[in-house]
Amino acid sequence: MREDRPKDPVLAPCAAVSNIFTDTAHMFQSVLIVCHANVCRSPVAEMLFRAHSARMVNKHARRGIEFGSAGLFAQEGRAIDTTMSRLLMERDVDSSGHAARQLDRAMARAVDLILVPERKHITAIEEMEPVTRGKVHLLGKWEDSEVIDPYGRHESAYRESFGLIERLVQGWLNKIW
Repeated sequence: MREDRPKDPVLAPCAAVSNIFTDTAHMFQSVLIVCHANVCRSPVAEMLFRAHSARMVNKHARRGIEFGSAGLFAQEGRAIDTTMSRLLMERDVDSSGHAARQLDRAMARAVDLILVPERKHITAIEEMEPVTRGKVHLLGKWEDSEVIDPYGRHESAYRESFGLIERLVQGWLNKIW
């Protein structure tokens, strides 16, 4: 690992092969972001990860990481919340193709890293699929913060959550890229 990055258990999978990989670029091939319904926080994080990582792929000529999202209690096929969609459009990110997905055990097992907005989601996922222990982390891990669900609240709550998600996504990309 690069010396300017702090040692952390999330980044530990790379330690065993540190003589092969000098950074974390090959550690995570797939990341799943999971929230309650997959219509607010997780799709925003997914789309921001994709948008920011696409720029990084072009800049660094590396293979990209696959990002997806799902919900613990999703209604399959539901569109992203209209306020979050509008906030994404303000960043030139199109969310029109989003359809909510229900998290299942196979999906949880298949990815390298699962990020969640609240601590209670870590517990729920690890109880649903125990083999995910150790690969489920807070989106706000680096700031020890949770992203409160803005669904049904005033637009200011949406903007606050959106801004926090954007900052946390950038923090993760700085760690895993």
